[in-house]
Amino acid sequence: MNTRVVVLALAAVAGFAAPMYGQASARPDTVVVKSGALRLHALLWRPQGRGPFPAVLFNHGSYGSTVPIRPDEPGVLGPVFAEHGYVFIFPFRRGVGLSADQGVADGDLMARALAADGQEGRNRVQLELLTGEELDEAVAGLAFLRALPEVDPDRIAVAGHSFGGSLTLLLAARDAMLRAAVVFSGAAYSWNLSPELRSRLLAAVRHTAPVYFVHAANDYSISSGKALAAEMQRLGRPHWLKIYPAAGRSAREGHNLVFRNVATWEPDVFAFLDSRLRH
Repeated sequence: MNTRVVVLALAAVAGFAAPMYGQASARPDTVVVKSGALRLHALLWRPQGRGPFPAVLFNHGSYGSTVPIRPDEPGVLGPVFAEHGYVFIFPFRRGVGLSADQGVADGDLMARALAADGQEGRNRVQLELLTGEELDEAVAGLAFLRALPEVDPDRIAVAGHSFGGSLTLLLAARDAMLRAAVVFSGAAYSWNLSPELRSRLLAAVRHTAPVYFVHAANDYSISSGKALAAEMQRLGRPHWLKIYPAAGRSAREGHNLVFRNVATWEPDVFAFLDSRLRH
């Protein structure tokens, strides 16, 4: 597959029309994902029809006591993926949302490190989380998803937002069976602040499945997507980069394009996923 930067709708570029599916249930099942001693909760949406289906695991961003996850965020995404014919799992990592009783949230850990040791301390803890316990939790979620009888284990992709976008790239570099990755606003806040994170993610994209990088023009920064796409271009690895128009009026609103403007990215992202998981 030739590498390219998406400047038009991917469906038009790829010449691929996404299949239509019936209305999927908007009500997810709540399931338990075991990661070591942790019992993490996740929301699971299933499409209508008979499987086995392709599937997507979603890695949420960083949250903590001062910036908790919005309870409506998983429900913005889950029904959309199910309606396109994908099993969709949204695990809550330790300390977040439905897993609030399973430890300290990553956002709180990084905030404590920032207060104690400044930006360098936050960067260190962030990378430890991304390459340690948070990655282990994502691996556990992926194993849970693969074991579901209605899921085709050979047709799985991973997606993520912000901190979860970085986690998505590290997971995709670790698991060669993944067919695709979608990164929404990955590392947008931290890219210019953490040389260590930049180095780790640039190394990760040398080993991932094809990646679709997504930003809004008013994200905290679009440098991460551009740099990671450029590295994949240099290596001759398949990738797509799409910078969408500004979402909202602030950088935070732009950073949350994935939840704020689903209709904006939906045709392109599902054309990409369908081209990777339905052949």
